[in-house]
Amino acid sequence: MATVEAELAQRFYSAFAARDWQAMLACYHPEVVFDDPAFGRLEGKRAGAMWRMLVEGASQLEVRHRLVSAADGRALVHWEARYPFSGSGRPVHNRIVAQLEYRDGLIVRHHDDFDLWAWSRMALGLPGVLLGWTPWMRQRIRAMALQKLERFIAKHPESG
Repeated sequence: MATVEAELAQRFYSAFAARDWQAMLACYHPEVVFDDPAFGRLEGKRAGAMWRMLVEGASQLEVRHRLVSAADGRALVHWEARYPFSGSGRPVHNRIVAQLEYRDGLIVRHHDDFDLWAWSRMALGLPGVLLGWTPWMRQRIRAMALQKLERFIAKHPESG
């Protein structure tokens, strides 16, 4: 699967595994749109700031990926991350499906999908087990993630 799409997806996730946020961002188009269940929709520099924040804040991050398909301006990647959640120290093993779209040889759309309830059970423990499936908890997780991102951007204004 030696396509331009495959090479760029491999470069992005290899950089992620190496915690090289600058190499990750070099794979993104300036008009990139990222979305996932935790952060929602992030555009341009805010998407890049999120990756920088996650990589710089990860004490024990392990990332693995498997390219499923890549052609015609799109790629599908299954990836997983293992890390202690910064808010609780609890171990997380998150399994994610990424859909990437390309423009001008760069990633212009990045959609990550994962089970937020499963994540909340690992990261938050009992509150995640009991409430992780509720809209209230999902909104709270997103609000906390975005608040953390805003604080990071305030400390690193060049990122956002």
